[in-house]
Amino acid sequence: MSEKAGKAELTALQAALAAEHAAVYGYGVVGGRIGQRGRTEARAAYDAHRARRDALVREVRELGGEPVAASAAYALPFPVPDAAAAVRLAAWLEERTAGVYSDLVRAATGARRGSAASALREAAVRAVRWSGESVAFPGLVERSSGEGTGAAGTTPSASAPVPR
Repeated sequence: MSEKAGKAELTALQAALAAEHAAVYGYGVVGGRIGQRGRTEARAAYDAHRARRDALVREVRELGGEPVAASAAYALPFPVPDAAAAVRLAAWLEERTAGVYSDLVRAATGARRGSAASALREAAVRAVRWSGESVAFPGLVERSSGEGTGAAGTTPSASAPVPR
């Protein structure tokens, strides 16, 4: 791997790690507001993001980087006063995470690319479960529409959203 490719991969890993830190924080908010029926799904997503975060810390270190630290707090994209808003936040977190993993898929090679593709797929599936909507290419729609990462446009899907 060239030095430039290695640097791009490390940068993408750090971005994915930062997104996972934010997702873990966000799911803390979701868990505090979600209805009883959505709590199991929220806990599973929280655990999945923690596991990905921990794996990314190891990967960044393997490439000789110092893992980006979590912030003490994160600004939420909108107020989360109730279960409906918590479901929207969970979908937003997953869409944003999918976008970051699409960047990592592009930058990574070998097994790391496969792992990033799996993380992208998992985030996209969780986003559909939370929102009931999907996109043709998770993580890429916002780039084609000129919007920032995490503002993915969606289209109707036959998938049912997670109960509130």
